[in-house]
Amino acid sequence: MINETEERLLSFINKDELVCLTQDLIRIDSVIRPETGNTEAKVVRFIAEWIRRELNVEPLIEEVIPGRENIIVTVDSGKKGPCLMFEGHTDVVSEGNRDLWQHDPFGAQIHNGKIYGRGSCDMKAGVAVNLLTVKAILESGVDYKGKMRLGIVCDEEDLMLGIQDYIKKGHADDVDACLVSEPEENQLCISMKGALRAIIKVKGKMAHGAMPLTGINPNTRMARIILAFEDFEKEQIQKHGKDEYLGWPSVTFTVVQSPPPGEPAQLNVMPAESMAYLDIRTIPGQDHEKIKVQLQKILDRLAAGDPDFDAQINFIADKPVVSMEKDEPIVRIAAKAYRDVTGKEPVYNGVPGATDGTFLRDLKGIPSLVNGPGPRHVPHQTDEYVQIDELVECLQIYLLTTLRFLNR
Repeated sequence: MINETEERLLSFINKDELVCLTQDLIRIDSVIRPETGNTEAKVVRFIAEWIRRELNVEPLIEEVIPGRENIIVTVDSGKKGPCLMFEGHTDVVSEGNRDLWQHDPFGAQIHNGKIYGRGSCDMKAGVAVNLLTVKAILESGVDYKGKMRLGIVCDEEDLMLGIQDYIKKGHADDVDACLVSEPEENQLCISMKGALRAIIKVKGKMAHGAMPLTGINPNTRMARIILAFEDFEKEQIQKHGKDEYLGWPSVTFTVVQSPPPGEPAQLNVMPAESMAYLDIRTIPGQDHEKIKVQLQKILDRLAAGDPDFDAQINFIADKPVVSMEKDEPIVRIAAKAYRDVTGKEPVYNGVPGATDGTFLRDLKGIPSLVNGPGPRHVPHQTDEYVQIDELVECLQIYLLTTLRFLNR
C-alpha cells in the first residue's frame, strides 16, 4: 500500500516535464562520430545546466578521455543511511540510414503516445527518470536518510570506459545499490549476460582478381572461421541450454571488412587482409577463459589443414555474467513498488546484453537492478521509441523504491 507521505511524493510528478525533458535529451545528437568529432559533450552540458538550475547543486564533471565526460552528483540528507545510485549513459548508437526512419531520429516526435528518436529508450528516457527522481525527492521535502547519487556516464555503447573511470575514481565505493534505467519495460532484470569481444585478422597475399592463384585469399579463410565459429555456437547452446532469464548463448560476427578500413576496395583486386569483429554473449556455466582457448584451438585446427592459413584473434573486452537473488533488498523493494504502482506482479528477467551495471556488480559487488522504461528489443533499431505511459510508470516506481530503500 502507498502511504500518505508516498502519495505526496508521487504528486510531484509532472508528466509534461518528464516528456519535455526526454524530448530535449533526444534532440541532442550524442552519437559518437569520429568523422566530425561529435561526442556526448553537448548533452553533458545540457544535463549539467539542468542540474544546476533544477536541483540547485553543482555537478562534478570528469573527463574520461578527451571530449568525453562523466557527470556525478551526490545529494546527502545529512542523516546516516545507505547510498542509492541512479545510473545512465549519455551516448547513443548511430541512427544509420535516415531514409529508413519514418520519424526524424533527432526530432523527438510524439505519435500515438510514443516518443520517437534515436536514444529515446536507450537511454535518454532513463536518464530523464533518474534526474526527475532526485528532483521530486528534493522538491517534495519528504524525509529520507542517506544519499542519492547520480552517475551519468559516457561510452556505454562501446568499451564502457565511463563507468570504469567512475569506479576507478572511487565514486562507487560507498554505493549500497544501483538502479540502472536501461530499457526493460520496467521489468526487474536481476541478471546480465556476459560478453567477450574480439577482433579477428586473416592475412593473405594481394593478387589480381583474374589471377587468384598468384596470391592468397583471406576472404575464403575468414569464411571458414565464420562457419567453424557457428558450429562452436551450436555446441555451446547444446551444452549449456537456455537460461531462465538470459536465454541462449551466442557467437556473432557483427562486422566483416575486406580489405580492412583505410584500404581501397577494388572489384578486380584480391585483398591482402580480412578483418572481423566478434561479439560473444554468455550465460551462467560458460567459462570465458575456456572459450578463449577453444576458439584459438579452432584457428589452430584450420591452420593445420592449410599452410597458407594465417589468422589471429585478439580479445578486446571481457565482461562476466552477473546476477543477484530476488531477495536482495533493492529487488524486494522495487518489486513491491511495482505492485503498488501497477496492481500487477512484477516480471523478473535478465538483460540480453551487458550494461554499466555489469561493472558495478562485478568489480564492486553492488546490487544493480536494471528496470528502466522502453521496449526491450527496440534499442539500436530504426524508429526507436518509448511509451509515455511506461515512462511515467517508471518514475513512479523509482520514487517509491528510492524512498523505501533509503528509509528501510
